[in-house]
Amino acid sequence: MARCGGHLSARVLEDPVLSHSDPATGLPVGPRPALSEGPTSDAVLALVLKSVDDDKAEDIVQIDLRGRSDVADHMVICSGRSSRQVAAISEKLADRLKQEMRISVRMEGKETGDWVLIDAGDVIVHVFRPEVREFYQLEKMWLPAGVTRAAQV
Repeated sequence: MARCGGHLSARVLEDPVLSHSDPATGLPVGPRPALSEGPTSDAVLALVLKSVDDDKAEDIVQIDLRGRSDVADHMVICSGRSSRQVAAISEKLADRLKQEMRISVRMEGKETGDWVLIDAGDVIVHVFRPEVREFYQLEKMWLPAGVTRAAQV
């Protein structure tokens, strides 16, 4: 019991996921209906891989981050031949994710077109110009120990 404005009041603790009550009677009626969650990370990954491949990205590499990072489940790294192609690949990917999966992505670097980072929630995408990709070598940083190259898609 807690004191509220000079009166004692009971504090009700309810598990918001496991139960809810009928508004008319106040009686428990069982588990709450499951909230519809968005697309799975694997579904987003599949769309990302199809999109960058359709737009002629080169050297597409997928890195599984599950169990290794809390930031995302998957990372995709690919290259475009020019700054203009890097920006176009990135923009089309953002449009497809919004149209097909209702995901609004956060994007950095599109203005320069050297390296565009696209945050699609559980999938992080890096689109590079080849020279910039070679300089930063993200694959090397994220690959498991002992692996020299991620599986190309």
